Amino acid sequence: MLKFTEIIDLRDKLVNGDITLKLAQELFWKDFKEGQRSWHTKDWKERRLKVIKDRCEICSGKEILTIQHLSHPKKYSEYLNEIENIFTKAYIDTNPKVNQSEFKEFLENYYDYHPIPLCTNCQSRNPNKRERMMPQYLCTKCRYECDETVHKSIDELITTFFENEKAPEVQDKCFISKKYNNKNHLQSVRYWFLRDKVKNQNSDKIEEMGFLNFLGDNIKYLSFEDAITTCKKCASYFDLYNMELCPKCTEHYRGIEYPTCIQCLPEDKRKAALEKIEFGKIMNEKHKDLRID
Repeated sequence: MLKFTEIIDLRDKLVNGDITLKLAQELFWKDFKEGQRSWHTKDWKERRLKVIKDRCEICSGKEILTIQHLSHPKKYSEYLNEIENIFTKAYIDTNPKVNQSEFKEFLENYYDYHPIPLCTNCQSRNPNKRERMMPQYLCTKCRYECDETVHKSIDELITTFFENEKAPEVQDKCFISKKYNNKNHLQSVRYWFLRDKVKNQNSDKIEEMGFLNFLGDNIKYLSFEDAITTCKKCASYFDLYNMELCPKCTEHYRGIEYPTCIQCLPEDKRKAALEKIEFGKIMNEKHKDLRID
């Protein structure tokens, strides 16, 4: 694992064009081991001694002090995803003309088509399927009975979509992703088609920007820039429950989005909050009993 100053140097060399993206990534992950944590390194421990204070910055306690980060780096894939979102939005905002044959090829390569059944007589949607009566299908619109239904072909749906993307028949989520197994309508398939095109056209730039953002947040984390000194109790409340010491009573903890703890609320609001918490506990117990938790 690279030291703090080594990561800064790596980032600067990449920005200045002194090394390639591929080499920068190789150097960063060269000695990286699964499960390895930065706070286990000698470099971290030595720099930690220079920034840690003699008391908790939340409760002023002095027992078992630690460095509490207020923000953390994300996974590298998340940075790439963010950059891809930016590039895709910018591309879509230019209103690009979609090639119909390319769109069809993408659709057939990455999605399975599960057509919506139609009445063979009036083409209405979702004829009623009967379990015990024959013929098996009954159209609820024209009352026509049949053993087989019909459906729109992919070509028909695509043609309709390119003519009028708000048409009812192209709103159905009848395309199942082969990779993620989620349902999509043609509008969302078009988004992923354009995103795939953008990614292929800008892969090097997306990779470089994502990696630089990843390095930047790691440098920020390792620098202790966005960190405070806390005791073990305050650190646990913050990490596990997103809570910190109430500034009013300095005794109980509050959610960081609230101005005070429950105990410091006016009587009516405190009572309502406690009732809400109690109701939540009861519902959780019911969910456990019903095995739906």
